[in-house]
Amino acid sequence: MSAAYDTYSLGDFKLKSGGTISDAQIAYKTFGDPSNKAIIYPTWYSGAIADCEWLIGEDKCLSPKKYFIIITALFGNGESSSPSNRSDLRPFPDVLFYDNIRAQHELITKKLGIKHAHAVLGWSMGAGQTYQWATQFPEFMDFVIPFCGSAKTSLHNQVFLEGVKCAVLSAKGAASGGISKGEAIKGEYRTWSDEERSVGMKALGRVYAGWGFSQPWYREKLYETSLGFKSLESFMTDFWEAWALAKNPENMLVMLHTWQAADCSDQEPYQGDFGAAMKGIKAKALVLPSKTDLYFPPEDSEYEVQHMRPGVGVCIEFPSIWGHWAGGPGQSTEDVKWLDAKLRWFIDHD
Repeated sequence: MSAAYDTYSLGDFKLKSGGTISDAQIAYKTFGDPSNKAIIYPTWYSGAIADCEWLIGEDKCLSPKKYFIIITALFGNGESSSPSNRSDLRPFPDVLFYDNIRAQHELITKKLGIKHAHAVLGWSMGAGQTYQWATQFPEFMDFVIPFCGSAKTSLHNQVFLEGVKCAVLSAKGAASGGISKGEAIKGEYRTWSDEERSVGMKALGRVYAGWGFSQPWYREKLYETSLGFKSLESFMTDFWEAWALAKNPENMLVMLHTWQAADCSDQEPYQGDFGAAMKGIKAKALVLPSKTDLYFPPEDSEYEVQHMRPGVGVCIEFPSIWGHWAGGPGQSTEDVKWLDAKLRWFIDHD
C-alpha cells in the first residue's frame, strides 16, 4: 500500500482551548469505493497514516472491497497541522480530542460527502477518538470499537504521561506546567537544539519502554523470540530509542497534551458528567481492552461499559501478554487475528 495521503483545508480553525490553528490542514487517506459503507479509523499517539494500514486488507474485516475506509490523522502527528510543518505556530496551541473530531467530521461530511458511518474504530489514542466520536456525534455511526484505549484518561495514566513529558522537556532545561498543561514557558519560547532533541527523545523512548509491553512479555523475553533483538539493551536502543528519534519532540508533546487531557464528558451536553457521556452513546459498542495493558487496564473499560445504557456495550479482553501492543501496530500476529475475528463478528454484516 502507498504511504501517500491527502489533506483538506479547514481554514482558520478555532480550538476549544480558545486558540486557533490558522490555515489548518487535516491529513487523511481513503481505501475502497466511496459508495460502500464508511469506516472511520483515526491514528494513534505518534502514528502516521501508513502505520494504521496493517489492519486493512482484502483478507481482513477492513476490506476495501467491502468498506470505504478513512484513516484520519491527529493534529500533531506530522501530517495534519503540527509543529513540524508549522514553524509559524510557536508554541503550538493546545488541541483536544474534541477539536480533532470536529475537524474529522468536517472532512468526512463536507469533503467526502458522507452523512453516516457504519463504524468508527481505533487503537490507543484512536480508541479515545472513537469514544469522542460516539459522544460528540452520537447519531453518526452504527458501531464503535475502541481497542486498548479509554473514554477519559485515568489519573494513573495522566501521571505516566507527566513522566514522559518531563523526560522530554528536561533535555532543554524546561519543566512541565502541570497535569494537562504544556511547557512552563518563561520569557521567549524556544525549540530544541539537535543535541537536546536527541537526548530528550531517547529519554522518551526509554520511559515508554516500561509501559508499552507487559511484565510477563518482558519476563518471557519476547523482545528476543518474537522481535529478534539480541539483548534487552539492544531492544532499548534499536527499538525504543530508534522509534523515538524518528519523531519530533514538539509533535509528541502536542499529542501528549491531547491524550493527557482526554475526557469525552468535557463537552456539551454532559458538562463533565462521565456517566451521562457514556449513556449518551447510541452506537453499539465493542470495547476491547488488553488483559495486560499497563495504560488502559480492563477494569477501566468495564467501568465505561457499565455506565452505558443496557444493551449498548460489551467488553471483551484480548487474551494476550503483549500489553498495550496487543491492539497494534500489528507485530503480535496472533492478536491481529483475534482482533480481526472480533471485528468480523461485530460489524461485518451484509
